[in-house]
Amino acid sequence: MELQIKEAIARALGSLYNHEIGIAEISLQPTRKDFEGTYTFVTFPFGRISKKSPEATGEEIGSFLVDNTAEVASFNTVKGFLNLVLSENSQVELFGRLYNGADLSKSAAFAIEKNGKTVVVEYSSPNTNKPLHLGHLRNNFLGYSVSKILEASGHDVVKVQIINDRGIHICKSMLAWLRFGDGESPESSGLKGDHLVGKYYVAFDKAYKVEIATLVEGGSSQEEAEKQAPILLEAQEMLKKWERKDPEVYALWEKMNGWVYEGFNRTYERMGVNFDKLYYESETYLIGKDKIAEGIEKGVFYKKEDGSVWVDLSDDGLDEKLLLRKDGTSVYMTQDIGTALMRFEDFPTLSQLIYTVGNEQEYHFKVLFLILKKLGYSWAEACYHLSYGMVDLPTGKMKSREGTVVDADDLMQEMANTAESRTKELGKIEGFSEEQAKELYEVLGLGALKYFLLKVDPRRRMLFDPAESIEFQGNTGPFIQYTHARIKSILRKANQLEIGFAEIAFDTISDLHETEKDLVFMISQYKERVALASAEYSPAIMAQYVYDLAKEYNRFYAEVSIFNEADMEKRKFRIALSALAAETIKVSMGLLGVEVPEKM
Repeated sequence: MELQIKEAIARALGSLYNHEIGIAEISLQPTRKDFEGTYTFVTFPFGRISKKSPEATGEEIGSFLVDNTAEVASFNTVKGFLNLVLSENSQVELFGRLYNGADLSKSAAFAIEKNGKTVVVEYSSPNTNKPLHLGHLRNNFLGYSVSKILEASGHDVVKVQIINDRGIHICKSMLAWLRFGDGESPESSGLKGDHLVGKYYVAFDKAYKVEIATLVEGGSSQEEAEKQAPILLEAQEMLKKWERKDPEVYALWEKMNGWVYEGFNRTYERMGVNFDKLYYESETYLIGKDKIAEGIEKGVFYKKEDGSVWVDLSDDGLDEKLLLRKDGTSVYMTQDIGTALMRFEDFPTLSQLIYTVGNEQEYHFKVLFLILKKLGYSWAEACYHLSYGMVDLPTGKMKSREGTVVDADDLMQEMANTAESRTKELGKIEGFSEEQAKELYEVLGLGALKYFLLKVDPRRRMLFDPAESIEFQGNTGPFIQYTHARIKSILRKANQLEIGFAEIAFDTISDLHETEKDLVFMISQYKERVALASAEYSPAIMAQYVYDLAKEYNRFYAEVSIFNEADMEKRKFRIALSALAAETIKVSMGLLGVEVPEKM
């Protein structure tokens, strides 16, 4: 429908003003609710072509469309805004094109046209020294959702993560376990492996602070004490041994990382996210080291007297960046160079590599992409940092080393528990078995969490309020989930009454209610919103769309009778419209990684 309107506007400009224009140059937007119309065309930019005021230009184009297109029934102009009212027949025909009664999942509304482009999306990318936390939840939900949105817009998407499985932070947990663990394991402690290892990361920090305080009391400066604390020096020595593949250190590393992976996998399963390929820093940093050696030979990098390797980016408006420490051990930048190279080798047709990483790393990625460019890789231009803001709770900012992190597992369970209490309070589980009720609480709790974290523009820092997120009214996941369940209840009733709505005599449908027209239009906007969300890498656009759709359906439900409608074809049309609305809600929420229940 939108394409036909754009083509008609192009014809109008050609006929009225002898001006040729491409369809891509014509933009339409939904008409504001306080004006009559479906689409709005902004005429301000075309005054130079018509040599008339924006209002007069709108009047002439509107009159042309009414006289020459079947899709436009009437119009109105408000300053430079031409509001177009679609004809009833065109709206019925639009719904007829979108509807596929035999299998709604194959509706033209959701058809994907492949564009042949491959995109790699990195997300999660945790350290193996602690469990996942609230920040990781936003990261995972964002990366997974962007992947689904890109797929829906026609891309071939590969979901990956780089597991930061080596480095000084890993050695801190390992050393603390050796000192204080007494052989403790996930089996003996009853803790998930990632939680157990995280416990020793916290233990290291506590012991480190004690040693610093002791050194300061003995006359050292704070800075000297932080560098010379024995436990830190021992951890640094352990890292050197690991890079030399010392058998004992390496075996301990493998054992403790194995604990963490088992824990991570359980968390990912509950989150509802997955990956197509895993990369490990313990492998990619070696490639990075080789490329740094090449960069020194080419004069891109340089060595300082202490043996450390740096790159000078001051001519590019940045500063000097460390690439290898003086003892030869690598830093994050080392492995990121190696990881990027591996990905473009693994996927030769890769058109874009997206890094889903918090905005505190914006400078890091500017440096990384610039280094790759200086090394001569033209594909550096295809690297993109999907930067997002941090998540706060009403209690304040999260911290990890002090052991006060907001744990992802705990928060997900808390959300399921809150969903249980709210659902019971509202009496929405009548007729559910205990197992069905538990499944519903999980769907509602995780849905509330995901939707709340994704409805905010990724670039914004946000405050996550668990109590607000679980409400059944307002812009929340449960409100949308409840709307879907309500529609499915209507469809079950239609089946019980044996009202077949797979086939509808669309040519008999007339006198559409305003809410029916608005609902058809909202459903038809799905692909456009997907395209916009894909271009902006923003699940928030899809969240707003599905919320608006749910609100539109509830307005339709409140103002239009379905089963009391005397005209059987119109009744079938309204049931079919409900069915496609439910499917659109389900598909849209699916792009956010959110499940919708069949009943509540």
